[in-house]
Amino acid sequence: MKTLKFSLASIGAASLICSAAFTATDAHAWGKIGHRITGKIAETYLTDDARKAISAILGAESLAEASTYPDEMRSNPDEYWQKTANPFHYVTVHDDARGYHADDCPPQGDGASALKDFTATLQDPEASLADKQLALRFIVHIIGDLHQPLHVGSAARDDKGGNDVKVTFFGQRSNLHRVWDSELVEHQKLSYSEFSHWLQRAITNEQYQQWNTAEAKTWIDESAEYRETVYPAQDEDPYLSWQYVYEYTPLMKQRLQQGGVRIAAYLNHVFADK
Repeated sequence: MKTLKFSLASIGAASLICSAAFTATDAHAWGKIGHRITGKIAETYLTDDARKAISAILGAESLAEASTYPDEMRSNPDEYWQKTANPFHYVTVHDDARGYHADDCPPQGDGASALKDFTATLQDPEASLADKQLALRFIVHIIGDLHQPLHVGSAARDDKGGNDVKVTFFGQRSNLHRVWDSELVEHQKLSYSEFSHWLQRAITNEQYQQWNTAEAKTWIDESAEYRETVYPAQDEDPYLSWQYVYEYTPLMKQRLQQGGVRIAAYLNHVFADK
């Protein structure tokens, strides 16, 4: 099996201010179906050690169930959910050859720094079960988020990760971010269990070996590269329908597959029997 690449130091939080690509209410990656797909696919690739550790934390709760928890809690009036946790759903990348760098992280944190912090909680023998449950649910969710191209924002674009790019999707008013969060996925008219089964079954051994990395910078840089390809060419209220679905459904499927493989890769490393 290909050796896992893993580095948390390279994605640590920094104190430098970056240009935010989102506001506090913008980030809802993949929607419930997409997140559940990545969680379900991940369960296929867990090691025995990871599976036992996850069961000890979540009990009967599956990774598919856990994956949507951070979005389900966003209406909770507590300050943690209304303010603190909002930046955990995305990152912003400066547009240069280096890709994501720790200096890109704003003072309030982002998805990469939150991943690091929640991982520390999972590995802390003194952390409470409730804190570990929250950490594990967020880790599954964040990794899914970082595979949605528009959750890796561009410092050069002032469009809140595509939220300000108004489009119509099959005649219905929408925005580019929402199209990628949910509408492309829901257009398949499949349940999350059906869709995840089809996607997981299609992952070849070669693809698994190529994708099996727990290095967050790899996922982020991939999304940043893909992000620049998904913007429609039209300047005003572009009409997206069959041609857009035809062009971008393969990428949407691949990012869901990769998100599932990477969730497993990350948790397999975190819970490896040292």
